[in-house]
Amino acid sequence: MISKGFVHKYGDNIDTDVIIPARYLNTSDHKELASHCMVDIDADFVSRVREQDIMVGGFNFGCGSSREHAPIAIKASGISCVISKSFARIFYRNAINIGLPILECADTDRIEAGDELEIDFTGGIIRNLTKNETYTTEPFPEFIQDIMSKGGLLNAIK
Repeated sequence: MISKGFVHKYGDNIDTDVIIPARYLNTSDHKELASHCMVDIDADFVSRVREQDIMVGGFNFGCGSSREHAPIAIKASGISCVISKSFARIFYRNAINIGLPILECADTDRIEAGDELEIDFTGGIIRNLTKNETYTTEPFPEFIQDIMSKGGLLNAIK
């Protein structure tokens, strides 16, 4: 699995209420959720994001409530992967369940908004094509690679 895209960068403790505010949770339509993704901290995110772009955060990304809507909104917006120093446990599991690749990487401070990244999920390699730098992460275990390749846990079970 390889992904390549441009970075949308955020800080520490990005919680699920910031990813998709509660006032927009009256729908289960993925595109509708995506249209409000990050609106309270980055009003222009929806107009800037392109298919295959990458979201980068700091520590404790996805903290807060256990709503599955947060990774759904991110994935439906076009983001191909989220990279962060650490993730809230329930967000991590929800992301895997819906087929949104997420990676922990200690070097997110070196990545800036607008950088172009190429990610090798199998090898655990993140290449910053803008800065000609390489960062390492733990590659997905085989069972998670299977879930991701099938688009999420429910598809993998089918």
